[in-house]
Order: sequence, then C-alpha cells, then structure tokens
Amino acid sequence: MNEKQSERIPAAERREQILAAASLVFGERGYFGATTDQIAKAAGISQPYVVRMFGTKESLFVEVLARASGKLLDTFSAVIQEWKATVGSPDRELGRRLGSAYVNLVEDRGILLSLMQAFSMGHDAVIGERARTDFLKIYRMLRDEAGFAPEEVRTFLAEGMLLNTLLGLRLPERYGADEATTELLECTFQTKLQLVLDVVGDQVAAPSPA
Repeated sequence: MNEKQSERIPAAERREQILAAASLVFGERGYFGATTDQIAKAAGISQPYVVRMFGTKESLFVEVLARASGKLLDTFSAVIQEWKATVGSPDRELGRRLGSAYVNLVEDRGILLSLMQAFSMGHDAVIGERARTDFLKIYRMLRDEAGFAPEEVRTFLAEGMLLNTLLGLRLPERYGADEATTELLECTFQTKLQLVLDVVGDQVAAPSPA
C-alpha cells in the first residue's frame, strides 16, 4: 500500500492497522529487536508515516501495550458481565470461561506476545510503569468484578503466564514430536488445544514480518 492509498483510509482504521502489525513485530522480535521500518513493512505503509503518527518507537510500543491490555480487559469484562447476568455469583466455571476467552485471543498472536515483551521490561521507566499499571488492572478486575479471592486470582494469572510461555516458546509447533511436549500441551490447553494448533499452523504458514 502506498502513502496516497493509505491517506484514503480513515485515521482510526490506519491506526489499528499499524498497531496490529506492530503488536506482531514487537511480539516476535522484542522491543529492542524490532524497528519502525519492519513495522511499516508489515503494515504495508511507509516508515515516515509510522513515525509521523506515533512519534518514537517507545511511544508506539506503549500504544501497542495499551491495545493489548484493552482487548484483554474488554474480553474479560464481557465474560464477567454475561456471567453475572445469568448466574450472579462467581464459581469455578467462571474461571474456566475466562480462561477459555483468554486462549481464544491466541488468534491475535501479537496481543499475548506483546504483553509478554512488556512484562519483561519492568526496568524501563516508561514501559515498565505502564505494564505494571495494566497488569494490576487485570488483577483488580478479577478480584473486584469477577469476585475471585486473591489466591484464585494468583492461580488464574499463573496459568495465563504459562499459556504465554508455551506460545512464546513455540511449543505448539512441536506437538506430537515428543511425549513431554504433547502431554504438557494437552494438559494446559485441554479442549482448546485444537484451536491453538490450528492458529499456530496458520501463523507458521504465513510469512514472517520483514
């Protein structure tokens, strides 16, 4: 897509296009390994256009983190509100539904991987502070809106980090290669395993960000 074509796209759509591409590039390459030129190529636009819209790479990464956290919080909120409307009180099934919704986000690989990249940058004054703030928003939502006890939130978040770790390590690509990998993936993803394998298969077949 050239710049003239890009100018015809509504600003909000252009912004989402760049953030979606940046989420994947940052997620795959990390903050320090990614460049605005790689992100521009993945988005199909020029590098100066990315810089003009977001400024620095740091600002773009913060926006990517805000997008990822926002999508996660919106997803959890929708599940919680639906549960309250039909059941009214928290129980283990709500936790399973939230976990299932989290796994469904694997279809946007950039969301989960960019969150992992952000969580590893606690040392950074800007990114680390935003990552801490967003992580605690997730904690408070699970505690206050879902009604989980602190210990239940801890378990839920620990399982979520395990999902991210397995995806970050690309272990689903090795499903069936050995007994330990297969057993761990089946135990972790359970009924969502086939979804994960299908999505990962599609991503492997697709070209990587340049």
